[in-house]
Amino acid sequence: MLKVENVSKTFNPGTITEKIALSDVSLHLLPGEFVTVIGGNGAGKSTLMNSIAGTFFVDTGKIVIDDYDITKWPEHKRAKFIGRVFQDPMMGTAAGMMIEENLAIAARRGKAPSLRWSAPKSDREHFRQLLSTLNLGLENRLESKVGLLSGGQRQALTLLMATMANPKLLLLDEHTAALDPKTAEKVLTITNSIINNRRLTTLMITHNMRDALRFGNRLVMMFNGRIIIDVKDATKQNLTVKDLLAMFEEASGSEIDNDRMLLS
Repeated sequence: MLKVENVSKTFNPGTITEKIALSDVSLHLLPGEFVTVIGGNGAGKSTLMNSIAGTFFVDTGKIVIDDYDITKWPEHKRAKFIGRVFQDPMMGTAAGMMIEENLAIAARRGKAPSLRWSAPKSDREHFRQLLSTLNLGLENRLESKVGLLSGGQRQALTLLMATMANPKLLLLDEHTAALDPKTAEKVLTITNSIINNRRLTTLMITHNMRDALRFGNRLVMMFNGRIIIDVKDATKQNLTVKDLLAMFEEASGSEIDNDRMLLS
């Protein structure tokens, strides 16, 4: 469903700040796969995700979603196929608009533009039903401004908005990193439920090895712009953090020095 083939990206080439962010990376996702991506700072996780989303173009290689070669597509055109939740809860929603207005916009993802922003009664009832699945009481706050919500509520709403149109691919860019542990756990539980119920093909970046092992059916670890570990299904399920550390050290030839990755 998603094919990333031999993708490379270098920032500021030919300067003293040159940074090879991706080096001949290939990654294929089957429909319905839930892949967690882990790695230290500078490993290439966010660059890979931004390359897929179209935040910038890659230097070499090809990106295909559902048989469409999107390598040269601008970000707004790729949004028809991609849902994304960012690390910052302030992104992905319009703070000055009501919850129902945000949902109305999300419901029209990939459709022809319209001047109508308000939602008819039938849509409002649908929105209430969707919001009730979050168990956050937001179904009774359709007219509340999104800017008044807590970080966790806002991130859960963003997740709901990103998945309303059943995207071909869902990108989660450390979407719980800015939340406190209790709230992060709740958002992760909601995330897992939505992905499994809708069988969404998903790529989720995390720094946390424990979360990378707990969620999804496949785990990818990156180091210095390359994928060095790729395990799935039963092999992944049987791994412990200690096993993953040993695999990383063997594959990279170095030790992990990022405390956030060691949380367990």
